[in-house]
Amino acid sequence: MGSTIVREEPVGVVGAITAWNYPQLLAMAKIAPALAAGCTVVLKPAPETALDAYVLAEAAEEAGLPPGVLNIVAGGVHAGKALVAHPDVDKIAFTGSTAAGQAIGEVAGRSFKRVSLELGGKSAAIVLPDADLDVFVKSLKDAVLKNGGQTCTTNSRILVPHSRSSEIIDVLASYVDDLVMGDPLDESVTMGPMVSEQHRERVRSYIRLGQSEGFRTIRGGAEPPEQCTRGWFVSPTIFDGVDNRSALAQEEIFGPVISVIPYETEEEAIDMANDTPFGLGGVVFTKDTEHGLNLASRIRSGTVGVNYYSLDTGSPFGGVKNSGVGREFGPESLDFYLEYKSIYV
Repeated sequence: MGSTIVREEPVGVVGAITAWNYPQLLAMAKIAPALAAGCTVVLKPAPETALDAYVLAEAAEEAGLPPGVLNIVAGGVHAGKALVAHPDVDKIAFTGSTAAGQAIGEVAGRSFKRVSLELGGKSAAIVLPDADLDVFVKSLKDAVLKNGGQTCTTNSRILVPHSRSSEIIDVLASYVDDLVMGDPLDESVTMGPMVSEQHRERVRSYIRLGQSEGFRTIRGGAEPPEQCTRGWFVSPTIFDGVDNRSALAQEEIFGPVISVIPYETEEEAIDMANDTPFGLGGVVFTKDTEHGLNLASRIRSGTVGVNYYSLDTGSPFGGVKNSGVGREFGPESLDFYLEYKSIYV
């Protein structure tokens, strides 16, 4: 009998394609584990935030990273397609829309190229009848309206018990009323604009859809906020009585649009939370933490919060179903940049 040596080897050249909503964080979530595993990286940033990548390049040069280890390729869809299809690229690490992730998976699958895909979400916040609404309000900034709703983990579906529906709607309306919209470089501002005119119009189209379907508009609407005459601003909008099967509740909007959905029983709330093509985030609000943990285990999602939702970069992050494959952050992220080789001696 011989022995076996198991080696961890770098997967090779990594094509990293990032989204525009958190450009530096999303880039480093791929660059850091790739370099730690011994890979080289070709980074294609989103066109909307291409210059951010060059700040990273300058930092890499100052840190003494050898030439050719981190490479920046600016460009649009065609540049991304070329990177995915290139035979010298061994792995694609992508953050972006589910539709783009599906296209990447199809191309990569033909050559069995490894992929990790962090895609969209349509997460639900389940407010249980015993929830502390002060805790709920404090979480809204990160769990529901972070970055103006331009966050993949946005818990835009608020599932509320009929018995506390009016109370919770009042709390949401009060929170939205207190938001200060304007230039995000102004420290007093708590919500900035959408990333582009095209994206603003996409978000507003969903608001018009919700209005046309007859859901009650509590705050906001398709008209731009009165205090913001310049820029790509969208009024934070709350819809009440939303049908969980509607496009408003099933499709990722990526903007400040909240759907309040009533439920009768806890089982119904869990079923509605899971009744979506996505599985990225989620949060449960309850005074009974143990019970909240139990419900969190029943939500089919890559991440779930209990009484708050905030990204922990020391633990694995990613989704299930149409929210992607693979994990970023935490020590587990290294596995997606390594190949295991067994040598029989």
